[in-house]
Amino acid sequence: MSSPALRGGGLPRTVLRLHRSALLAWAVFVAGASGWLVWLAEVTGKDPNTRDLPCVGDCDTLHLLMGYPTQLSWAGDLIGYGFVAVAGFAGGSLIGRELEYGTAQLAWTQGITPVRWLTAKLALPALAVTAGGTILVLVFRWVSASPPDPSLQFDWTWDTAFMARGPLLVAYALCALAVGVLTGLLLRRALAALGAAAGAMWLLNAVLTSYRFRLWPAVTRTGPHAFDIPDNVALVNEGGDGDSRFATYQPPSHYWPLHLTETAIVLTVAALAVLLSFRLLKHRTEPSA
Repeated sequence: MSSPALRGGGLPRTVLRLHRSALLAWAVFVAGASGWLVWLAEVTGKDPNTRDLPCVGDCDTLHLLMGYPTQLSWAGDLIGYGFVAVAGFAGGSLIGRELEYGTAQLAWTQGITPVRWLTAKLALPALAVTAGGTILVLVFRWVSASPPDPSLQFDWTWDTAFMARGPLLVAYALCALAVGVLTGLLLRRALAALGAAAGAMWLLNAVLTSYRFRLWPAVTRTGPHAFDIPDNVALVNEGGDGDSRFATYQPPSHYWPLHLTETAIVLTVAALAVLLSFRLLKHRTEPSA
């Protein structure tokens, strides 16, 4: 006889109860990072003693650590690369631990099919990741759109600023969730899946970052003599000799085409990981003919 707690709407509640600590930690992270960004924009950035660019020469460590640029860089990195933690959680705690200790197999004997189990495991964290990531993107865009000084304007080519100003941030988090689930199903060991998922997402991000500015047709400029390359562009290639020169670069106007192209690639990887996860689960749980 199946357990009443696992029938009907009980499965989502069970998943929520099992992983409430992780969901609470995610909520605290989103609230803390958002609050930090708001504080930087409204307090630190408006204080002339802390909003200046990092000093050179005689400068104490405290000035560097408390300055607006340094703290904003830290906050951006924390937000931008939070997907690594999502991957580790999905592989280690969400899936790997339950397969390692047999709690998933126990659920399957209580009237819950493996497909329903995996669907619930993916759906609730995906909702949390999407909601939290969207909040972080909106707050980051608000902060980056109104720097306290024009000299502190974000460079759009900076990795974190490129990711955190649009849906790419959410796409990486969803992909991390999907890749973590897949590694958990493959390895069925919490620690191994945690490390593999985090490593796989780090590698994916490193590869896409290295090719980021080649994902959209770039502007090519040539001339018979040396010329100045426009400011605030992502230089892809340049060269020439004494008689001619060329430069290929991405201007700021190409931000959204580049951003959305990478977003589509990351979401495609996520969809493939989800598809493979369901196929793998079905293969391992269906009885042999």
